[in-house]
This record gives sequence, structure tokens and C-alpha cells, in this order.
Amino acid sequence: MTGMEAGVAGSGERDYVLGTHREEIERLGLQHRVWRPQVLECWRRAGITVGSRVLDVGAGPGYATLDLAEVVGPTGEVHAVERSGNFLEHARRACEARGLANVRFHEQDLMAGPLEVAHMDAAWCRWVASFVSDPAKLAGAVARALKPGGAAIFHEYLDYRTWRLAPPCPPLEAFVSEVMASWRASGGEPDIALSLPALLEDAGLTVTHLEPKVFVVPPTDFIWKWPSEFVEINLQRLLELGRVDEAWTQRVRQALRTAEADPRTLMITPMVLEIVARRRG
Repeated sequence: MTGMEAGVAGSGERDYVLGTHREEIERLGLQHRVWRPQVLECWRRAGITVGSRVLDVGAGPGYATLDLAEVVGPTGEVHAVERSGNFLEHARRACEARGLANVRFHEQDLMAGPLEVAHMDAAWCRWVASFVSDPAKLAGAVARALKPGGAAIFHEYLDYRTWRLAPPCPPLEAFVSEVMASWRASGGEPDIALSLPALLEDAGLTVTHLEPKVFVVPPTDFIWKWPSEFVEINLQRLLELGRVDEAWTQRVRQALRTAEADPRTLMITPMVLEIVARRRG
């Protein structure tokens, strides 16, 4: 499950707040391209390499799965766990197109039962703990899937309200507040990284690395497209939920367009915490 707001774990495609359709798969692809350099370096530092056995938790349409499969090579193995059949089908086709035969797919709800793998060298989990109904249960499941010394690697939001413009843009800040409120109303927690290190320690892991991640970019930077595309797709979602009206969405759109037209504007993205933890004993 990947995205600025991919969905809240439950059952069925309908539980993905932004859906599992083609447009959302494309948006998630853009998002992965933005974060890919950070992710590859994180995996390298955590020890993922040729021959590693890696669990991709909440794999979504498989963008990280593909990269992991290429990193670990034919002597390694990637297990992609995802409950959306639409996403998994996209990931399968992408693996076939690249000739990657070292990926195993598991269509599974992370809250419905134990993970079907064990003795993994590493587990990768991005923007999943923010959406599941029981983050402690997720932490325990990831810990049990690892071998002793295995690495659990998380990217989760630490302070979603850092998402702002400079100079300040009140309509965007109102949008961020509304997104957070709708997220919590669905059972998620946007700032789950405030709690996650302690949950991992309780699950039998030792946190070995913590690093905040935030981008500050002008409209001409490729990274700007990641949050700006999220604004557009989530405005429609908030409207469908009845949380806002059409006039409110138009004010947000116009404010963002005005900001984008000024090359002096800066976008500060929601702060993410990178966490690496090792299974004890």
C-alpha cells in the first residue's frame, strides 16, 4: 500500500481511499520515481543486496517490488504482500515484462492473519502503518517474518503538517487539515511515525537508524508534481465524501495554480521518518 493516502486496510478494493484504478497506479508510479533515490540508498545501508530474501509489505502495484527484485538478483527472493488484486495483477505483469522470476506474490490483508513467510533478511514497508487499523499488529507481523538480525525498514509520515508553501498558502493548509481529518475518520493515523519506533521495540526489534526526510522544492522541480497531483485527486475524493463543497475545492485549486505560476514559491513536503530496526535474538 503506497501513496500519500493510499487507503485504510480493510477488505476489498473499495477500502483504498484513492482507488486502485489506472490513474492511481500512474500517480503511485510518479511517487515512486520521486522517492526512488532515497529508497535505494536506504536499502543499501540496511544491507539489502544480491541474494537477500526480502518482504515487500503492502506492495501496491509493485514499483518497489521490481526494484527489490533487480537488487537481490536471481539468487535472491522477494515476497510481495498486497490485498488488492488489481495492484497485484499490475505487479505480476510488470515482473513478466522484465523477465523477473524471483518474486512471489501473496494476496493478503495484513490485518486478517499472520504473514505467510519467515526467516527473511529484510522487510520493506512504506506508508502502510499510517493506514492499518492496528499498527502494533503490523509491527509484530513484520518482526515475526524476519530472521534474527533481519532488518525492518519503514518510511512513514512523522509530521504531515509540514506540508506547506512558502510564502504561506492558507487554502493549501486548510486542505492538509481536511486530508488529515478524513484519514483519521477512516481509522488511520497520518503521524504514525511518532508512535512506530516504540511499537517496533515492543515487537522485539531494536531501532538502529532514524532519519527525517523532507523536500523543499520550487514549481520547476520534478518533485513538485508528487504533492500537486495528490491535491487534484484528493480534492475530488473529499468532495465525494461530502466533507467539502465545490467552491472550497476551487479555492484550493486556484491557490495552488497561483503558487505554481510564481517561480519564487517553495513547496515543503510532509515529513517522513526513515526507520531501520533489527530483530533481536
